[in-house]
Amino acid sequence: MFDFDKVIDRRGTACTQWDFVADRFGVPDLLPFTISDMDFATAPCILQALEQRVQHGVFGYSRWQHDAFLSAIVHWMQTRFDYQPEAQSLVYGPSVIYMVAQMLRHWSDVNDEVLIHTPAYDAFYKTILANQRQVLDMPLFNSVQGWLCDMTKLEALLARPTCKVMLLCSPHNPTGKVWTLEELQQMAALCERHGVRVISDEIHMDMVMGSQPHTPWAKVARSDWALFTSASKSFNIPALTGAWGIIPRQCDRAAWFQALKNSDGLSSPAVLAVAAHIAAYREGATWLDALRTYLQSNLTCVAERLNSAFPPLNWRLPQATYLAWIDLNPLGIDEDALQQTLIHQQKVAIMPGSTYGAASRGFLRLNVGCPRSKVEDGVSRLIAALQT
Repeated sequence: MFDFDKVIDRRGTACTQWDFVADRFGVPDLLPFTISDMDFATAPCILQALEQRVQHGVFGYSRWQHDAFLSAIVHWMQTRFDYQPEAQSLVYGPSVIYMVAQMLRHWSDVNDEVLIHTPAYDAFYKTILANQRQVLDMPLFNSVQGWLCDMTKLEALLARPTCKVMLLCSPHNPTGKVWTLEELQQMAALCERHGVRVISDEIHMDMVMGSQPHTPWAKVARSDWALFTSASKSFNIPALTGAWGIIPRQCDRAAWFQALKNSDGLSSPAVLAVAAHIAAYREGATWLDALRTYLQSNLTCVAERLNSAFPPLNWRLPQATYLAWIDLNPLGIDEDALQQTLIHQQKVAIMPGSTYGAASRGFLRLNVGCPRSKVEDGVSRLIAALQT
C-alpha cells in the first residue's frame, strides 16, 4: 500500500541531514545516518491536507485553540494510548525542546539540578546548561533484560535538595528503551516523595516497535508534571515545526502562556503544522503502522548483518525508535579512529556515542529511517570500517 523502498533524493533541499552533514562531520557528501528525521515522504493524508490548505492561498495569523486541532489530539491519545486528556490542559509550542526549556525556566532557578537518564539526547545537555541549570546524571545500565534504571540510586539523586526537575525521555533516546508501567509508577512515587517535578518528552511515543507498550506519564503522575510531544518524528514533518503538550495545573498553564505569548512573543502557530497534525491524528494511523513494520525490518536487517559479521556484539533491536544504539566496545574499537575511517574512507556519517555522554564512548547511533537499500549500504560501510 505504501512504498517505503522508494528512494527520494533530498540533496539540494537545504536538508540538515544531507546538505549540511559537514557541519558536524567536517566533510561534505557523506552518506548520512545522523539526526532523527527520515528519508521518507510523509503520509499521503498529510500531503493532501497541506495541498488543500495551500490552495486556499491566504496565510494570515491563525490559532490552534479550536476543536479540529484539540479533538484530533484527544482522539489520538484515546485510540493509541487509552488516555483522554482534557482539552483545556493542552498547550502548543514551536518544538518540544523549546517547550522543555520554557518549563525548566518556570520550575527551577539558576544552578538548580535537572535529572536526566543517561546516555541522553544531546539537546537535553545543551538546553539544561544553556539555561544555567546543572545536569544530574542518572546512568542506565544494560542487562539481559535490556536497559534498566537502578531505582535506589535514582532516589538518592532525587533526594538532593538542589534536584528540582526530572526530565524524562519516554521512550528513551538513544537506547530505545520503553519504560514499563511499574518503572514509571516507581519513578512517579519517588518524585512525589521528594517534591521533584517531571517534564516528560514523549516525542517518540508513536515509534514503539516491540511488545512493551508506551505508557504516557499522564497515567502515572503524582507530583507536578508536564508532557510534551509532536507528530514530527513519527510522521516525518519536523521542518513544519510545531509541537503540543499537556500541562494539567491552570497556574502552570498561565505561566506558560505568559512566557510564550508575552515574554517570547510567540502567538500565531505554523498553520501548516496544525493542518498536518490534524490529518496525522485523524487519518494517519494506517500509514504509521505500516511504517513501523518497515522500520522494524530495517532494524532486524542491521542486527542480522552485524551479529553475523561480529558475533560478540549480540546486538538486540531497540524497543522503540528507528535509532540503532550499538555498543561496539566488545570489539575493542577506538571511537575516534573509527570515526576517521567511517568519514574519510567509507564516506559515511554515523553519530558517535560520545555525543550522548562521555560514558557512551564506543557506541554508535545509526538512524534506519530510510529505504532498505540505504540501510544495506550503510551497514556494509560500517562493517568494512570495523574490519579495517
